Amino acid sequence: MTDQPDIASMTTMEAATELAQLAEAIAYHNQRYHTDDDPEISDAEFDALMQRNTALEAAFPELVRPDSPSLRVGAPVKAGFAKKTHRVPMLSLSNAFDADDVAEFLDRIRRFLSLPEGEEIALSVEPKIDGLSISLRYRDGILVEAVTRGDGTEGEDVTANVSTIGDIPGTLTGTPPSLLEVRGEIYMGKKDFEDLNTRQAEAGSKIFANPRNAAAGSLRQKDSSITASRPLRFFAYSAGEMSEAAGSTHGEFLDALKAFGFAVNPLTARTTSLDDTIRQYEMINAERAGLDYDIDGVVYKVDRHDWQQRLGQVSRSPRWAIAHKFAAEKAETVLEGIDIQVGRTGALTPVARLKPVTVGGVVVSNATLHNEDYIAEKGIMVGDTVLIQRAGDVIPQVLSVTLEKRPADAEPYRFPQECPSCGSPAPRPEGEAVRRCQGELSCPAQVVERLKHFVSRDAFDIEGLGSKLVEELNGDGLLDTPADIFTLHQHAEALAEREGWGEVSARNLIDAIEERRRIDLNRVIYALGIRQIGQSTARLLARHYGSMPALLEAAEAASQLEGLAWDELNSIDQIGTSVASDLIRFINDDHNRQVIDALITEIEPIPPEAVAEDSEISGKTVVFTGTLVQMSRAEAKARAETLGAKVAGSVSSKTDYVVVGADAGSKAKKAQALGITILTEDEWLTLSAG
Repeated sequence: MTDQPDIASMTTMEAATELAQLAEAIAYHNQRYHTDDDPEISDAEFDALMQRNTALEAAFPELVRPDSPSLRVGAPVKAGFAKKTHRVPMLSLSNAFDADDVAEFLDRIRRFLSLPEGEEIALSVEPKIDGLSISLRYRDGILVEAVTRGDGTEGEDVTANVSTIGDIPGTLTGTPPSLLEVRGEIYMGKKDFEDLNTRQAEAGSKIFANPRNAAAGSLRQKDSSITASRPLRFFAYSAGEMSEAAGSTHGEFLDALKAFGFAVNPLTARTTSLDDTIRQYEMINAERAGLDYDIDGVVYKVDRHDWQQRLGQVSRSPRWAIAHKFAAEKAETVLEGIDIQVGRTGALTPVARLKPVTVGGVVVSNATLHNEDYIAEKGIMVGDTVLIQRAGDVIPQVLSVTLEKRPADAEPYRFPQECPSCGSPAPRPEGEAVRRCQGELSCPAQVVERLKHFVSRDAFDIEGLGSKLVEELNGDGLLDTPADIFTLHQHAEALAEREGWGEVSARNLIDAIEERRRIDLNRVIYALGIRQIGQSTARLLARHYGSMPALLEAAEAASQLEGLAWDELNSIDQIGTSVASDLIRFINDDHNRQVIDALITEIEPIPPEAVAEDSEISGKTVVFTGTLVQMSRAEAKARAETLGAKVAGSVSSKTDYVVVGADAGSKAKKAQALGITILTEDEWLTLSAG
């Protein structure tokens, strides 16, 4: 797409029109790519379409369609193929981009499992094959079902076609479990791909764009004889549903798969240290060009199956695995200017304005510069030629300056000490890397950004009221505070007269707002946009205080950062003095409190309900101390909250149970002094089991 309008200047109507066009174009090219194996555009051109769609939806979240391309994972189910639900979802992987990310991945595992710092964690290190994910189901050693990944929950039944692939055994050897679900990647080798394209050209047929596309298209043929004629290969790498375990580690499972007749990638290795893991990554990366198949990174999996089970998953990704992507594409361009963006918490963030350049198939014109220290560290000046990359192939960032191309008139950039939006002082707090505008809710930029956050999906999530409309209504003087949202019905005529609107559009928005007058308390707390108060912390606060008046009263009582109310706030698990201080300062600011008071007169926050109302510990407050043996601290806390208990970080008179593990210290002594019930780990497990 060329000559695209600037998204910031687009109206809602213009954005809706373009999104409809993009949805149609993307669906068409998906059909050509996934179903017809006959793409008309390059991967880079397709990626540019998707990037434009994502950017528009970010600016106009109210326009996100139920069938939006951004909401689809994997390939669509082809007409003619039956849909099949995965009994065990085929999850995606979170990404790592450098050694620090891998180190943090290992540290998260140690923290979750309560492992000592530096304890070895054995990993399976495997190339990430760029192919088509498939799930193979065997009963008594016989292949009975093959299903594509689809959207992770539901895929296509391609059993007949998969049965033609030589690398996939129809009957297993050895003694496999009676029920075995094997997952892996169907791919096409580079040489096979070239030979196939030669044959296609000689036959007067259109050639394929790349091996991955050829493999996907070949698998989704209505005529399985066509699939059989294509040189498809397969690597097995994980399990789904099984009637019994095949090994206690991932390595043992892969060995079992080989014994059953599956191909397993020969570059797979086991490591026990960060250094060895990174060396294996670098070795695979070095061999990448010489491999006969495409890979786009390396996958790390915790080797022990019992640890995998304990770690579980977060959202759509497992905690026990991560993909270490290869370096993103880089490109040189000219930095034409530096703009300052003011975030909802007042943070001043520098953004590079770049001479447009294509990186990873996407035209990039802006890139993050992080903060003023980053600019100084890199020695960045306006007019410099800079090297940029798309971090994770998504967020552009400036890597370095090409000094030999620096113009003679280049000058060091002077970071503003005042907010460019309201002119308020923007000091840099001690120990922080960013400057913050002191204008808070009197700063126009902060007001708008806070309102955008207030209506975001995880906050009030008001259908039809997205970021762009927030900006427009604020500019029209109709929307300055969250409470104003709930008085927009008084401006129904003005809304109906907006360009592209009408009475129906205005009524739909007002109805959507009315539906949000009753909303969960945790959403209200999160929507306020208080620094350091994310969704998780908001839930903790909602669960602890139970109502907005109780939270406000507690914040008032703790305004001096001392006393019983202050101690109680800090006793809430995962809330320390820093978070508590930000909460109290925000609520006790006169202007902020006026905004909050006005809001709660318009809405009805719904108190949180106990997760389990009939458990033995529902509504009880529990404190864990010492080292637990049968589960980690994180697992114990998660279990308690699932059963409706409140988990606190310190012992008080409101504590009901203190669960003590090995080497319990002062918390156990305090509990004894207060006469609080003390439980051993075994007693706790019995109690929580019901």
